[in-house]
Amino acid sequence: MKPLDTRALESQLHAEGFTHIFVWQDAPLAFYPDHTHAGLTAHIILDGEMTLTMHGASATYHTGDRIDVPAGAVHSARMGTRGCLYLVGEK
Repeated sequence: MKPLDTRALESQLHAEGFTHIFVWQDAPLAFYPDHTHAGLTAHIILDGEMTLTMHGASATYHTGDRIDVPAGAVHSARMGTRGCLYLVGEK
């Protein structure tokens, strides 16, 4: 699989109005219990996987996938066995 163009993805998020954009990495099987964010957040998986639970449903996302979490939405996340590297955009 061809590596993702992080700069192009950052430019795309800026064009969509995300003002705080950064790369984050979590260790294998890291877990974030139920929480919320004040604004809309976008997560683009650069490597690894993340399982997000929101509104009672869980879905697993892999390299290249994007997850948008609405402001105030209660959600939790668990990283895969290799951890997860992802680009985050916050509004």
